Amino acid sequence: MAIKVLFVCHGNICRSVMCEFMMRDMLEKKGLSDRVSVASAATSREELGNDMYPPAKRQLDKMHVPYTRHSARQIRPSDYDEFDYIICMEQYNIRNLRRIIPDDPDGKVHLLLDYTSDPRDISDPWYTDNFQRAYDDIKEGCEGFIAYLLAEVL
Repeated sequence: MAIKVLFVCHGNICRSVMCEFMMRDMLEKKGLSDRVSVASAATSREELGNDMYPPAKRQLDKMHVPYTRHSARQIRPSDYDEFDYIICMEQYNIRNLRRIIPDDPDGKVHLLLDYTSDPRDISDPWYTDNFQRAYDDIKEGCEGFIAYLLAEVL
Protein backbone atom coordinates (compact mmCIF):
# COMPACT_ATOMS: atom_id res chain seq x y z
CA MET A 1 0.00 0.00 0.00
CA ALA A 2 1.28 3.46 -0.91
CA ILE A 3 2.31 5.97 1.72
CA LYS A 4 -0.11 8.89 1.57
CA VAL A 5 1.20 12.43 2.05
CA LEU A 6 -0.84 15.64 2.33
CA PHE A 7 0.95 18.96 1.84
CA VAL A 8 -0.69 21.93 3.57
CA CYS A 9 -0.46 25.71 3.31
CA HIS A 10 -2.82 28.61 3.91
CA GLY A 11 -4.78 28.79 0.65
CA ASN A 12 -3.72 25.72 -1.39
CA ILE A 13 -2.96 27.82 -4.47
CA CYS A 14 0.81 28.41 -4.09
CA ARG A 15 3.16 26.44 -1.85
CA SER A 16 1.24 23.26 -1.06
CA VAL A 17 0.07 22.71 -4.63
CA MET A 18 3.53 23.53 -6.02
CA CYS A 19 4.86 20.98 -3.54
CA GLU A 20 2.28 18.40 -4.63
CA PHE A 21 3.26 18.63 -8.30
CA MET A 22 6.99 18.93 -7.61
CA MET A 23 6.93 15.89 -5.33
CA ARG A 24 4.85 13.92 -7.82
CA ASP A 25 7.42 14.70 -10.54
CA MET A 26 10.37 13.79 -8.31
CA LEU A 27 8.73 10.51 -7.24
CA GLU A 28 8.00 9.62 -10.86
CA LYS A 29 11.62 10.27 -11.88
CA LYS A 30 12.87 8.10 -9.00
CA GLY A 31 10.44 5.27 -9.78
CA LEU A 32 8.62 5.72 -6.49
CA SER A 33 5.22 6.98 -7.66
CA ASP A 34 3.61 3.61 -6.97
CA ARG A 35 4.89 3.69 -3.37
CA VAL A 36 4.04 7.27 -2.37
CA SER A 37 0.92 9.25 -3.25
CA VAL A 38 0.58 12.98 -2.65
CA ALA A 39 -2.17 15.57 -2.40
CA SER A 40 -2.51 19.10 -1.04
CA ALA A 41 -4.96 21.18 0.98
CA ALA A 42 -5.46 24.54 2.70
CA THR A 43 -6.07 25.50 6.29
CA SER A 44 -8.33 28.36 5.18
CA ARG A 45 -11.48 28.52 3.07
CA GLU A 46 -10.41 31.67 1.19
CA GLU A 47 -9.43 30.05 -2.12
CA LEU A 48 -11.73 27.00 -2.21
CA GLY A 49 -12.17 25.71 -5.75
CA ASN A 50 -9.55 28.03 -7.22
CA ASP A 51 -6.81 26.79 -9.52
CA MET A 52 -3.12 27.24 -8.79
CA TYR A 53 -2.05 30.89 -8.65
CA PRO A 54 -0.70 31.95 -12.10
CA PRO A 55 2.77 33.01 -10.82
CA ALA A 56 3.11 29.57 -9.20
CA LYS A 57 2.26 27.95 -12.55
CA ARG A 58 4.83 30.15 -14.28
CA GLN A 59 7.48 29.05 -11.78
CA LEU A 60 6.69 25.38 -12.39
CA ASP A 61 6.73 26.00 -16.15
CA LYS A 62 10.13 27.68 -15.84
CA MET A 63 11.47 24.62 -14.00
CA HIS A 64 9.76 22.13 -16.36
CA VAL A 65 7.56 20.62 -13.63
CA PRO A 66 4.33 19.20 -15.08
CA TYR A 67 0.99 20.00 -13.46
CA THR A 68 -2.71 19.71 -14.13
CA ARG A 69 -5.71 21.83 -13.25
CA HIS A 70 -6.08 22.11 -9.51
CA SER A 71 -9.05 22.89 -7.28
CA ALA A 72 -8.09 24.24 -3.86
CA ARG A 73 -9.66 22.45 -0.94
CA GLN A 74 -9.62 22.79 2.83
CA ILE A 75 -8.19 20.07 5.02
CA ARG A 76 -10.85 17.96 6.79
CA PRO A 77 -10.68 16.14 10.13
CA SER A 78 -11.02 12.84 8.22
CA ASP A 79 -7.73 13.61 6.42
CA TYR A 80 -5.90 12.72 9.63
CA ASP A 81 -6.97 9.09 9.29
CA GLU A 82 -6.55 9.02 5.51
CA PHE A 83 -2.98 10.34 5.30
CA ASP A 84 0.24 9.00 6.82
CA TYR A 85 1.99 12.40 6.78
CA ILE A 86 0.51 15.89 6.96
CA ILE A 87 3.29 18.25 5.98
CA CYS A 88 2.92 22.00 6.45
CA MET A 89 4.89 24.78 4.84
CA GLU A 90 5.22 26.98 7.96
CA GLN A 91 4.41 27.15 11.68
CA TYR A 92 1.41 29.39 10.97
CA ASN A 93 -0.13 26.52 8.97
CA ILE A 94 0.30 24.15 11.92
CA ARG A 95 -1.40 26.63 14.26
CA ASN A 96 -4.35 26.95 11.87
CA LEU A 97 -4.43 23.19 11.30
CA ARG A 98 -4.97 22.70 15.05
CA ARG A 99 -8.41 24.36 14.73
CA ILE A 100 -9.45 21.60 12.32
CA ILE A 101 -7.40 18.69 13.67
CA PRO A 102 -6.75 19.55 17.34
CA ASP A 103 -4.61 16.53 18.24
CA ASP A 104 -1.77 14.65 16.57
CA PRO A 105 -1.55 11.39 18.56
CA ASP A 106 0.30 9.57 15.76
CA GLY A 107 2.87 12.32 15.12
CA LYS A 108 1.80 12.84 11.50
CA VAL A 109 2.11 16.66 11.38
CA HIS A 110 5.49 18.07 10.36
CA LEU A 111 7.06 21.03 8.59
CA LEU A 112 8.49 20.24 5.14
CA LEU A 113 11.87 21.80 5.89
CA ASP A 114 12.19 19.73 9.10
CA TYR A 115 13.42 17.03 6.72
CA THR A 116 16.46 19.16 5.80
CA SER A 117 19.66 20.20 7.55
CA ASP A 118 18.23 23.74 7.84
CA PRO A 119 14.72 23.54 9.38
CA ARG A 120 12.70 26.71 8.81
CA ASP A 121 9.44 28.03 7.42
CA ILE A 122 8.84 28.42 3.69
CA SER A 123 7.80 32.03 3.25
CA ASP A 124 4.53 32.63 1.45
CA PRO A 125 5.18 33.81 -2.13
CA TRP A 126 1.65 35.26 -2.24
CA TYR A 127 3.07 38.01 -0.01
CA THR A 128 6.76 37.98 -0.95
CA ASP A 129 6.25 37.48 -4.70
CA ASN A 130 9.42 35.39 -4.59
CA PHE A 131 8.30 32.19 -6.30
CA GLN A 132 11.88 31.16 -7.10
CA ARG A 133 12.75 31.13 -3.40
CA ALA A 134 9.58 29.16 -2.60
CA TYR A 135 10.45 26.69 -5.38
CA ASP A 136 14.02 26.29 -4.10
CA ASP A 137 12.83 25.75 -0.50
CA ILE A 138 10.14 23.28 -1.58
CA LYS A 139 12.65 21.38 -3.73
CA GLU A 140 15.07 21.17 -0.80
CA GLY A 141 12.27 19.93 1.46
CA CYS A 142 11.01 17.35 -1.04
CA GLU A 143 14.52 15.99 -1.54
CA GLY A 144 14.98 15.72 2.22
CA PHE A 145 11.60 14.06 2.68
CA ILE A 146 12.28 11.53 -0.08
CA ALA A 147 15.65 10.73 1.50
CA TYR A 148 13.88 10.25 4.86
CA LEU A 149 11.28 7.95 3.30
CA LEU A 150 13.94 5.88 1.55
CA ALA A 151 16.01 5.54 4.73
CA GLU A 152 13.22 5.04 7.28
CA VAL A 153 10.01 3.89 5.61
CA LEU A 154 10.30 2.47 2.10
